[in-house]
Amino acid sequence: MPSPGSSRPVLTRALESPLVTSKSSTGIGRLIRDARMQRGLTHSQVAEALALEPSVLRDIEMGARSVDLDEIARIAAALQDPSLAPVGRTMHLRIKGPTTLSGSIDVRSSKNAAVALLCASLLNKGRTTLEGIARIEEVNRILEVLESIGVQVTWSADKSELELIRPETLDLASLDVEAARRTRSVIMFLGPLLHLLPEFRLPYAGGCDLGTRTVTPHLQALQFFGLNVKATDGWYNAAVRETDGGVRHITLTERGDTVTENVLMAAALYPGTTVIRNASPNYMVQDLCFFLEALGVTIEGIGSTTLTVTGAEEISADVRVAPSEDPIEAMSLITAAVVTKSELTVRRAPIEFLEIELAILGDMGLQYDLSQEYPAANGRTRLVDITVHPSTLRAAQDKIHPMPFPGLNIDNLPFFAVIAAEAEGRTLIHDWVYENRAIHLLELGKLGARTTLLDPHRLVVEGPTNWRSQEIVCPPALRPAVCLLLSSMAARGVTVLRDVYVINRGYEDLANRLNRLGADIQVFYD
Repeated sequence: MPSPGSSRPVLTRALESPLVTSKSSTGIGRLIRDARMQRGLTHSQVAEALALEPSVLRDIEMGARSVDLDEIARIAAALQDPSLAPVGRTMHLRIKGPTTLSGSIDVRSSKNAAVALLCASLLNKGRTTLEGIARIEEVNRILEVLESIGVQVTWSADKSELELIRPETLDLASLDVEAARRTRSVIMFLGPLLHLLPEFRLPYAGGCDLGTRTVTPHLQALQFFGLNVKATDGWYNAAVRETDGGVRHITLTERGDTVTENVLMAAALYPGTTVIRNASPNYMVQDLCFFLEALGVTIEGIGSTTLTVTGAEEISADVRVAPSEDPIEAMSLITAAVVTKSELTVRRAPIEFLEIELAILGDMGLQYDLSQEYPAANGRTRLVDITVHPSTLRAAQDKIHPMPFPGLNIDNLPFFAVIAAEAEGRTLIHDWVYENRAIHLLELGKLGARTTLLDPHRLVVEGPTNWRSQEIVCPPALRPAVCLLLSSMAARGVTVLRDVYVINRGYEDLANRLNRLGADIQVFYD
C-alpha cells in the first residue's frame, strides 16, 4: 500500500521516469489511478474537478485515452486540490521532526475577509467576481449555503476566480442547514437578508469552540433597521418592520468585527446615512468597506472607529474585487520560522495589521528584516516581505494580551504561546476575550511545553522547550490546532495530529505549502 501523503510527489516522480517519457498511455493512466486512490478520491470527485465525465477519467486510467503533458499537469493539480477530500473519511497529519524550513512563501488572502464578501454578495443583483479567494472549508460551507438558496456559484477553470450571481428571489426554504450549522459566519446573513425578505430564519451558528459567543450586539444594532429576532429551537426567527427615515446613529456596544460587518451590510441598502460609532477598523472590515465602495456605497472613515455610510435603494453592479492578504496566516508563518529556528521570508504580509506583533517579537529578541512597502491587489492594503532569522528569544517583559485594532489581534494571540515556549523565562498570555481558548493551548504540554493555566483566560508558558512527538486529536479551535501543527515540526520523532478539519477551515493546503519549505508532513485518511 502506498504511504499516505500528497499526490504531487507521485506524479512528479512519474513525469521524470522513462515510463512517462516514452508516452505510454497505460503507464500514465496507472500512475494517475494510483495517485487518485492514494488520496482516497472517487472517479466522480476528480472528474468533476476536471470538468470531465467519470467515464473519460476511467478511460485515461485504463490507458484507453492518451493525454499530453498539459493534461497531466491539470490532473496533477486536481489530485492535490485540498478542497477534494475522501467521502466520509477523516483527514489526519503525520509530521516528522525536527525540521528546518528555508526559502519564501506568499501569504494568501484573508479567510475572514472572504466570508464577509461572500455574505455581502447577497446585496448585489449584478455579478460579483472575487479574485484569489481562499479555498478553505469555511468558504466551502458558506458557498454551500449560498448555492442552496439559489445563488449561482462558478469557479474559473484554474480556481483563481469565483463568480457569484444572486437570483431575484432567494429560496431560504431550501437552505443547507447542515452546512450553515458548521460555520458561525452565517450570522452575517442577517444584515443583507433584512432588506430582501420580510421574514426569515437562520440556524444557530457553529464554528470554533471558544466558549459563549453572544449575538446580542448584532441584534441590538440591527434593530435600528427594523430587524427583530427571537431564538427558538436552534433557529433565529427574524421579522422586519418598517422604520422611519433620516440619519441613523448607531453606537455598537461591542467593537466586534462581525457585528460591524453586519451593520455595514444593512446600511449599504438603506438609502440614507448611517453613522456607526465604536466600529471595528480591523482588516476584514476594511476589505468589506472596499467591496461596498465598488458597489457604489459611500463610506467615510475607513480604518477608524466611526464610519459614515450612505447607502443605495438598490445595488446592481458587475464588480471584480480581490480580498487582501491574511495577517493571521502571516503570523502563523512567522511562528513556523521561530519554532523551527529557520530563516524564512514571508512575502505579501499586510504590515498595518502586524506592527504590534512585530514590536513584541522584537522586544523578545527576534531578528527580522522588512522590505519596502508595496500595494496589494486591492490598491489599498500595504504589504511587505518579512525575513525572519534564527534568534535567541527571551520571555516578554509584560503580559501578552490582545486589543482591538490597532492592538495585537485576538487571533494572533495563540501563536505567542508557541513563541513563548521557545523563549527563555516565563511569559503570561492573557486571553480576556474567549474563556476556552487558553484551555485548548494546554495541549501544547503534550508536545513538551511547560504550561500552567491560572484561570480560563490566563496561561503561563515557561521556555525554552525540548519539543517531543506525540499523537494528539486536534482541539475544536482553529488557532490552537495550528499551534500544535507548527510545534510538531520542531518535535523529535513523528507526531500524529488527528482530525484536522478545523485547520482546513482557515488554511488552504497548509501541509503541502510547508512541505515546499522543507517540512515533512504527510496527509492520510481513515
